[in-house]
Amino acid sequence: MDLKGIYVPLITPFAADGSVALDALEKLAAEVLDAGAAGLVALGTTGEPAALTAEERDAVVDAAAAVCAARGARLIVGASGGDTRAVGEALAALGARVPRAAAALVTVPAFVRPGEAGTVAHFRALAASSPLPLVVYHIPYRTGQQLSAAALRELAAIDGVVGVKYATGGLDQAAAELLADTPEGFAFLTGEDAFLAPMLALGAAGGILASAHLATGRFVELYEAWRAGDAERARALGHRLTGLALAAFTAPNPAVTKGVLHAQGRIPTPDVRLPLLPAGRPEVEAALALASGLDQ
Repeated sequence: MDLKGIYVPLITPFAADGSVALDALEKLAAEVLDAGAAGLVALGTTGEPAALTAEERDAVVDAAAAVCAARGARLIVGASGGDTRAVGEALAALGARVPRAAAALVTVPAFVRPGEAGTVAHFRALAASSPLPLVVYHIPYRTGQQLSAAALRELAAIDGVVGVKYATGGLDQAAAELLADTPEGFAFLTGEDAFLAPMLALGAAGGILASAHLATGRFVELYEAWRAGDAERARALGHRLTGLALAAFTAPNPAVTKGVLHAQGRIPTPDVRLPLLPAGRPEVEAALALASGLDQ
């Protein structure tokens, strides 16, 4: 399966009455795909899935799936949990709902810290019954579970595991080892927006990037520059996008991104749901200025 490119993990826009603004979500999804994104991620961390009701989550997935189908783009849908059985049931339901989804983005079990062997066993069990291919979401600063390059290679060898969203806070030894010899058919997608440029330089397949909402075309341009071997153009653009990525995370994700999207008139409110709080005006204005400057 080819999962190369830039994926946008959709925010969930809220209307003034607090409901999910599905019309704004569909419009935003269309905008980022038209700007060159390879696909969307629905119900990723950026979409605040834990703060949505089951009905809202289904509506978000349906809306994203419809936009992707209309444009021939790939849809990845998030799934998480610390109980293998429950996650397996969620994957079965997801496959029935969106059978044409490219993959499910499944977090390493959070909080329980099952160890590397337990994590591998978890994904082996899920892959054995999942109707959708799996992308491992490795984000240890949220899950509490580190994985070595050796463990990631074990995961890559499982039939039905097609990639990893790698979000460990930076470019570490395991990433370097895996990118030096990436298993065939296994997509290394960075989830660290500020490290997209160096990860692409080392051979990453692409990224799942919240800040790509704000300059989708530019992130796609950076990806294409590295693929074309144009290091000079890639480095210059990479520095500018790193600044935007850092600014987008000066408050807990996705508060700054939502603030900028609202300031741009692309979503009806900048609202997030508790326990998140909206980003402050200085954080939003700084990111907005950087995003606007990319068009100059």
